[in-house]
Amino acid sequence: MCFLVEGQRIEPGYVVERLLGEGAFAEVYRVRHRFMGRQAMKVFKQAGSGALMTEAVLLTRIAHPNIVRVFDAGTVATAFGERGFFTMEYVAGGTLYRLWATPRNRPIAVAETVRIIHQVSRGLAAAHAERPPIIHLDITPHNILIGPDGRARLGDFGLAKVARPLPGKARGQVTLAFAAPESMLGAVAESCAMDVWSLGAIAYLLLTDRHPYPEGASRRTRPVAPSALNSDADTRLDDIVLAALDPNPVGRTPNATVLAGQLADWGAGL
Repeated sequence: MCFLVEGQRIEPGYVVERLLGEGAFAEVYRVRHRFMGRQAMKVFKQAGSGALMTEAVLLTRIAHPNIVRVFDAGTVATAFGERGFFTMEYVAGGTLYRLWATPRNRPIAVAETVRIIHQVSRGLAAAHAERPPIIHLDITPHNILIGPDGRARLGDFGLAKVARPLPGKARGQVTLAFAAPESMLGAVAESCAMDVWSLGAIAYLLLTDRHPYPEGASRRTRPVAPSALNSDADTRLDDIVLAALDPNPVGRTPNATVLAGQLADWGAGL
């Protein structure tokens, strides 16, 4: 099902170039604006503007070079009825998943892994610094974009929301491999520590080419240290990654600001 077709013109001034991909809730297209050049357009599959306004408004509150920028929002007529959309910066380099999945003989270099996770942490720190904090809740390698300049940007805030200090219904549609252990419980207090766990899981994957917890494995204890699987990692980096993966959110690295600082200190010590 494609809501837009190549060559379709959308006011004010967009031309659809091609479909980039789709998820459970939306399709993303590459479009060209007559003045501003190429952008990405996210078109929601369901009628109504609730999801559109939530994600677009949250993103406009976060201005950071490591967060995908939002430019415009509106509605578009499709073969399936009117749908909400917003446009954001188009990142030509592809996703972190694509970078990780590229065939190679060993894990991505440790310094490159730390650079990417540090950049994403800095962008996420801007969201966590909002009052109340904005938490992403679905950070995966597919939602991290790497530009031709090497700069990492965090996108897809479709499940993001302001932090909720009291327990409530668990979120649906999350990517389980990168979801904090407490997010799988029936009722949880959503916190910045959930996002930190996701970044810790991504860092572990990049460092070792393995998920910290294979499918079906218990998440009640910390996984094997990255340095046991990759001799280029050191014990200082082990401590940072394993603290981010602490099964207990109370003992976990509390937010992206702290994680970004730890990674910066590690880099400064090289």
